Amino acid sequence: MAWSAVSSAVIRIGELLTQEATSLWGVEERVDRLQRELRWMQSFLADADARQGESERVRLWVAEIRDLAYDAEDIIETFALKIGSKRKGGFSNVVKRSACILKEGRVLHKTRSKIEKIISSISELTRQLQTYGIKESRNGEESSSSCERRELRRSYPHIIEDNIVGMDDEIQKLVSVLVDEESHSRVVSICGMGGLGKTTLAKKIYHHRKIRGHFSHWLGKRRDEELAEKLFNFLKDKNCLVVLDDIWSVDAWDSLKAALPTKETNSKILLTSRNKEVALHADTRSYLHELQCLNDEDSWELFQSISFPERTTPDYKVDSRRVELGKGMVKHCAGLPLAIIVLGGILTTKNSFDEWQMVSENVKSYLKRSKGQGTEHVLALSYDDLPPYLRPCFLYLSHFPEDYEIPVETLIQLWVAEGLVSSKEDEGNRGEFMEDVAVRYLIELVERCMIHVGERDATLKIKTCRMHDLMRDFCLSKAKQENFVYVIDHSNSYKSTKNFPPSITARRIAAHECTLVQCIKSAHLRSIFFFASPFHPDLVKEAFLNPKMLKYNEEYDGEFCNPLIWVLVVFLLCKVHGSWTCMFNHFKLLRVLYIEGQDILGGCKFPSAMGDLIHLRFLSLRELGFIWPKFPSSLGNLSCLQTLDLRVEERPSSIHVPNVIWKLEQLRHLYLPKECNRKTKLKLHTLAKLQTLVNFNTQNCFVGDLSNMLNLRKLEIFGPFNIEDFKEDLDKKLPIIQSKRIRSLFIHSRGEGIDPLHVAFLLSSCSTICELVLSEEIGMLPEHHHFSSNIAYIHLCGCHLAEDPMPTLEKLPNLRILILDSQAFSGKKMVCSAECFPKLDSLSLHELENLEEWKVDEGAMPALCHLDIVNCRKLKMLPAGLRFITTLQQLKIDRMPKAFKDKLVEGGEDFYKVQHVPSIIFLKLYEDDDI
Repeated sequence: MAWSAVSSAVIRIGELLTQEATSLWGVEERVDRLQRELRWMQSFLADADARQGESERVRLWVAEIRDLAYDAEDIIETFALKIGSKRKGGFSNVVKRSACILKEGRVLHKTRSKIEKIISSISELTRQLQTYGIKESRNGEESSSSCERRELRRSYPHIIEDNIVGMDDEIQKLVSVLVDEESHSRVVSICGMGGLGKTTLAKKIYHHRKIRGHFSHWLGKRRDEELAEKLFNFLKDKNCLVVLDDIWSVDAWDSLKAALPTKETNSKILLTSRNKEVALHADTRSYLHELQCLNDEDSWELFQSISFPERTTPDYKVDSRRVELGKGMVKHCAGLPLAIIVLGGILTTKNSFDEWQMVSENVKSYLKRSKGQGTEHVLALSYDDLPPYLRPCFLYLSHFPEDYEIPVETLIQLWVAEGLVSSKEDEGNRGEFMEDVAVRYLIELVERCMIHVGERDATLKIKTCRMHDLMRDFCLSKAKQENFVYVIDHSNSYKSTKNFPPSITARRIAAHECTLVQCIKSAHLRSIFFFASPFHPDLVKEAFLNPKMLKYNEEYDGEFCNPLIWVLVVFLLCKVHGSWTCMFNHFKLLRVLYIEGQDILGGCKFPSAMGDLIHLRFLSLRELGFIWPKFPSSLGNLSCLQTLDLRVEERPSSIHVPNVIWKLEQLRHLYLPKECNRKTKLKLHTLAKLQTLVNFNTQNCFVGDLSNMLNLRKLEIFGPFNIEDFKEDLDKKLPIIQSKRIRSLFIHSRGEGIDPLHVAFLLSSCSTICELVLSEEIGMLPEHHHFSSNIAYIHLCGCHLAEDPMPTLEKLPNLRILILDSQAFSGKKMVCSAECFPKLDSLSLHELENLEEWKVDEGAMPALCHLDIVNCRKLKMLPAGLRFITTLQQLKIDRMPKAFKDKLVEGGEDFYKVQHVPSIIFLKLYEDDDI
């Protein structure tokens, strides 16, 4: 990913050059020259990156440029942070520095020499450009390896695959759309990731008897054949079906659209693509069909049709051993038809059980091998088509373990911290944030079917994403080839600390298996990821066999039921404490330190050496088991931090955070511990760039500081929230929050209750929020005019509202999701009036223990699709008004009396209320005696 590395270096060096002149004084001329050299080199890298597969020499050349760019950025930033920052402060600071002048002079000379060496190396590599045939990149050009892969994937309309499983419903659906003359959709698109069978499906439709009978002409054209004016007129006058297979880009469609009429014609176009953007661009009224992976049943059926072709013969005998192996191997294909076909084809050539077993033990490597048709070759086409700025973003997903639901909020912050995203941000609140650009990158990867959407929030923004197993395998393989990240997992975990590799050349490490940091030898590391995992059994054995640990048993004897367990824990803690010290001392170029759920790993306090990691942009200690409840004051040295997540597991007491966070003026996302002790009092008034603030409370923070956070987007309050100090502002109705960007507000107050006037005041300050979670007793809901008109999601929990909240909430014009949970309402009757909740899509009533009656007037909730009733056991019946809600698609009843269900089933007295609902789900039910 040399293009990305050089781009990041050019941008960062430019930022340092435009800052105060003192930061690079003495080296600015050389730095400026270096930036120009890197910028010029960047213009050649798109071509070079694309051609790495063609030549080992080119691959090595690209790797050298990448490493030089990293080194250049590290050298210059280190100088600016360590030396340049000391030059600020006027005459008094000069006096303090006088004793260090000689040392500073040596550093200056050393930095100049390093920069000159890098420039010299770039010049040498530049001379090699012509030798390697590398040229400046031009948009639209493909590498020869990519062209070769596409040629091997070329399909022909007269060749139809026999092995087609699980597509019958899809064929019928698409055929019906194509022959529907009343349909406004002139373009029908089939989209999905490589290997799903888009071309196969298109061929089946092309040869379908209804299609042949409906269209008088068929034109099977590929994307690279010329279509001229005659074709346009022909298609306009005749009734034709045009099949465009494998359209990769909007530009490819645009080059053809002049010959393809989409209005005032009976002809239709069927196109396949891996990019949903193409389908949406081709015709705003286009019918988009997203192809899905096969389920387990269809996957096994497809596999059998290839691997056991003789199974339909009368004398065929099932080999149970092969069946067992086959089912295990098919799981590795994760429903991807191409992978199943490749696997089946391999096994048809294997006649013995031993050969099948050999394939079973190395399934993934066999799936990659098939020339042109192997899964890696097919998925590589999608990667080849990525623009340079998206490639590192895609490869970054290789950090995460298999089947991991990747939180998008975290992923975007990591992309920004790593310099994979850039944007010009306005101080005046009008510019686009880097996070916004990153969201666009994410959406583009989704539209290219390279990652899948997990969950979405109420405003339909993506909350989590994941990768298909085989796409992840390809991502890991490519990341390894590019030396992008070194992943420690079950395939290469180390049984003891002694046989860990002596050196790692990658700049990033992701540990999916527990490992000890002091084993890693790489001073140039930029990122370390630790995911939750147990200690390896050999480390446990090592702990028990180490006699030096017995003294801890004597010291803590009597406090634990099993002293040997304590020996083990202390030994591991000592090992890990050495890891922390090693990391802070030896990995001083770290930009990302991500630690997730390491229980024992965090069982020791952080040393003050944490403050030496001055390059850190991202520090996450979420769910880290913590025994000594204190962070070092050196935390304030991390002046580059953009994301700081201190949501550790506090034990045995609450955490103390020193009042140094105000020094971190680059912070964009701050997650405080849930429980800070009473000594903690944080000033946050300097954090003007802050977008996310989680676990804020008025016991440990100053409420007035919120008014300085003009870029705040998400505010989560956990703990006391008292604004008595702002009584004067409250009387004047002055807003606490000045940000016009805030979209999410969460309030949890640990059972201490909140004054409803304070809630109303806070809501009035948040005029742009879309999401509200209120999980605390307030007794009375603020009036509807206090709520933002943009609000789309409300979750009320434990509010103990005495009055029916519906008359207030039903007036919110854009509310889409409403959850009333755990005694959110403590009354007996709720009423939804006519024409209320105009956009409500989902309503959940959970554990409203006192609710006895619910009335819904005709015309209420005209857009409701999903209704959940959970553990509202005193509710006698569903409202009769539900029969008027024709949009209702699903009704879920859980933990309700059996008698409640009996009224709703066919023949029951309330069945008429819900008989129009397509899906009614009954989960756990209670007998009347259990209530």
